[in-house]
Order: sequence, then C-alpha cells, then structure tokens
Amino acid sequence: MAAAGSAPELRPEGQEPLLGSAGAAAGEDEEEESRDVVETQEHYKSRWRSIWIMYLTMFLSSVGFSIVIMSVWPYLQKIDPTADASFLGWIIASYSIGQMVASPLFGLWSNYRPRREPLVVSTAISVAANCLYAYVHVPHSHNKYYMLTARALVGFGAGNVAVVRSYIAGATSLTERTSAMANTSACQAVGFILGPVFQTCFTLIGEEGVTWKFLCLQLNMYTTPVLFGALLGVINIILIFAIFREHRVDDMGRQYKSINSDGEGSDVLDQNTEGSIDHVAVVALNILFFVILFVFAVFETIATPLTMDMYSWTRKEAVFYNGIILSVIGIESVIVFMVVKTLAKKTGERAILHAGLLIVLVGFFILLPWGKKLPNIQWQEIKNSSIPRTAPSEMLAPFWSLPELQLPSNHSAEPVGCPVTQSWCLNTPMIYLAQYLSSDVLIGLGYPVCNVMSYTLYSKVLGPKPQGVYMGWLTASGSGARILGPVFVSQIYTHLGPRWAFSLICGVVVVALLLLEIVYKRLIAFSVRYGRMQEVNC
Repeated sequence: MAAAGSAPELRPEGQEPLLGSAGAAAGEDEEEESRDVVETQEHYKSRWRSIWIMYLTMFLSSVGFSIVIMSVWPYLQKIDPTADASFLGWIIASYSIGQMVASPLFGLWSNYRPRREPLVVSTAISVAANCLYAYVHVPHSHNKYYMLTARALVGFGAGNVAVVRSYIAGATSLTERTSAMANTSACQAVGFILGPVFQTCFTLIGEEGVTWKFLCLQLNMYTTPVLFGALLGVINIILIFAIFREHRVDDMGRQYKSINSDGEGSDVLDQNTEGSIDHVAVVALNILFFVILFVFAVFETIATPLTMDMYSWTRKEAVFYNGIILSVIGIESVIVFMVVKTLAKKTGERAILHAGLLIVLVGFFILLPWGKKLPNIQWQEIKNSSIPRTAPSEMLAPFWSLPELQLPSNHSAEPVGCPVTQSWCLNTPMIYLAQYLSSDVLIGLGYPVCNVMSYTLYSKVLGPKPQGVYMGWLTASGSGARILGPVFVSQIYTHLGPRWAFSLICGVVVVALLLLEIVYKRLIAFSVRYGRMQEVNC
C-alpha cells in the first residue's frame, strides 16, 4: 500500500498511514483507485489515540487483579479467622468466575453496539466492587463471603478485556497487529508490576492505619489499594468519553465501517469476509491459552503461602517481599514484550510460542523440591523445641486441638513456618530461595512470550470478521484457567504439598507442547490462508 502525502507526526510501529486517493495516478481506473484509499492524518491519529485508551483500560484491568493479590490471604485471615487456605483459592478464583461470565456478554455487546457502552458499564462495575472490598471488614460475620462477592464483581467488570482485544484486532492492519497486541500485553504486564508496587507502598500505612468512623472506613494496607484502584477506574471512564472513538480497518489497513460504528468515520470500504474461520485452530488456541493462564494463576496464587511456609515469613513480610519479586518479574515481562515484537518478524509467532512454553516448563521443573532440609515447622519453637511424635490421625487434626502446641497466654507473636496441619511439611524438603527466585525469572520470561503470541495468532486466525464474541470466549477460557488454577493449587498444595502440585503443572505444559506440534501448520493468518496476503516469516 502506497502512502500519498507526508506522514503524520505519530507513527506507531514505523508504519506509514494511508492518506486519501487524491494523489493517485491519473491513468488508474475507478476500481483500482478505490483500493488505495483511505486514511487521513486526522483519522490515523484518532485511531491510535483510541487504541491508547484501550491500552490504559487493559492496564487498569490488570491492576484491579494484582493490586490485592499479595494481601488477600493475610487480610482474609484478619477479617475472618474461619477462612482457610482452601477458601483462599475460591477468593482468587472468584475474580475469574466473574470475568468468565462477563467476557462473552461484553464481547457480544461490542459486536452490535458502540464499544463505549460496555467499556463504561464494565469499568463502573469494577469501581463499585473495589469500594465494596474496602468495607468487607464491617459486617460482624461471614466476612469471607463479602470478600468473595467483591472480588467476583471486580472480575465481572474486567470482562471488558474481550472488548479491548477485539477493538485492537479490528483497528489494526495485519502488519500492525503483532506489535499492537504486544503493546496491549505490555500494558497488562505494567499493571501487574505496579499493582504489587502500590500494595508494597501501602504496607507503610500498616494493618491498623486510620479509621474514619463517620464513613465506617478503615484506611490501611489492605483497603487503600482498592480505593486507589477505584479512583483510577473513574479516570478511565472520563477518558473513554473524552477521547475514545470507533475505528475499523481490514487486514490491509483500509478503513471500513463496522456494524457497531457510531458514525464518526469518514469514507469507508466494505469488509471482505469471504471464507470460513479455521475452527480447529481457534479451539486449539483456546486450549493453549487456557494452559498458559492456568500455570501463571498457579504461580501467582501459591507465591504468598509458599514463601510463608518455606521461609517462615510473616504476613507482612510475605506481602512486601513477594510484591518486590513480582514487580521485578513485571519489569522483565515488559522488556520481553518489547523484544518479542521484533523477534516475531524474523521467526514468526508460532516458533516463539513454542519456545515460551519450553521456558515455562523448565521454570516449574526447577521449582520441585530436591534437597534434604525440611522447612521450619510452625509452633515448634514455642514449647519443647520440637513437634511431638503423633499418630497420623492426630497430624490431620486442627493444630489448636494439640495441647502441646498451644501458645503461652502471654505470647503475642505471629506464628510462622509450615503449619503442622499440612502433614507434608514433616517429610517434604523445602524449596530453597535460589530455586524460587530462578523459577520466578524463567516464568517471568516464558509467560509474557506465550501470552502475546497466543493473542496475536488468535486475532490473525479470526481475520477481519467481528471478533467480539470470539475474543470473549478466549478471555473466558483464560478466566476458566484462573478459576481452576487457584482452586487446584490450593487443594493439591494444602493436602499433598509442592512436589505433587508442581509435577502436575509440568505434565500440563508437556501436553500443551504436544498440542501445539499437532496444530502448528494451521496457525496462520486468515488472509494468508485464503491467498490474499503472503506469509512474510516462518
């Protein structure tokens, strides 16, 4: 596509914008002239301003998840002592349950109505849910269920990810899309970086913080982050009204009007949607995306309980140190997103996806317990300096039923170490800190690669047809992974320990690699499949 006239000041990904057909050669006939058309400088700038608003929305969606992920467990223990590690899995999963339900609905909505509508409604739901989370300490009972509801509603609002992805897929040409999807995932990663950073900063407020009695509101290290997230959501709504506009282009970069256009476009082309979508590739990519999100959800969920068990960290230390670790991983991920855009042009998205899964596999393999040293057992330093020899049936009893392990009445320190109620603590070697950090680095490298490549391949396989519903199903599959991942790891880890939990994860990744090999040749762009464009990489 040749560009007529001078390029505008903004040139995302180095691509020249298409300008009007007024400068077409005099000898061209009318049909050929209509193919050269159609993007003015103003349209180009408006299109990319709207894409940047989508980047911001993606960022805020990930912040809404990560800003409390490190503090959910200690906060849950504080407000409701009846909650156990298994219920933690449901708290984490509730976010994804809400997102899984909402994503196809918002995606369908965005296919037939201006996208501003589902974007504003979903963000408003997230704002309200964050405010509810700040008040879950107020009721006198069943606090854990209020927290569950609040996180589910935050997840429901995060269903707008499907709208964001479908808009970016439809507002970019095929050559722009890998980079745009990488930028979207980078914004998501930055959200995961800054969420724990915000949480880490808010730990300075402390567990007690400040209480505003006339509002029944406690501003502490647990509630301030979500209120900050609510404020960011309000800002996002304002920007959607002020800046966001509907734009659609085909795989060639030519503008056309879609059925959900709000009439803000100029001269447009009809969409060429002849040809059927390869549903085998679509299903395979949904499964692969499920696996990618599943293993990362396991990694996120287990970080705080694992480090508290293995390294005898207190609640505050676990939130603080894991916040720093996840922040570093997030920075690593952003760098990976920037590099992978260039690398994909040389090797192709499929090869990079394969490499990313291999890296994730190695990361979880390293996390398996290999040594001989056992973790410190919770309570053992309190009395008799050791755990008494008990029968297996007694080991499974609640720790408060073992009189030898009771805290002295004048003891106020928080218990640390691996709880004796988890029977595997008595015979499973500890995971050394070097193992944990090495695994963090590898998973922080492999996950962003897999994430952006799966989204990019998916959008290219779907082609120029409206992608709202399809993106909704992809987001729902990822949400399903975030549901099952935390529940899986909280159950397996609590009852069987890290050796079983991480071995099963390695097996899941191996199955994903085999599936990728089977469908490898089918994961090509819609326009390439029907001969409208040539594949420019391997």
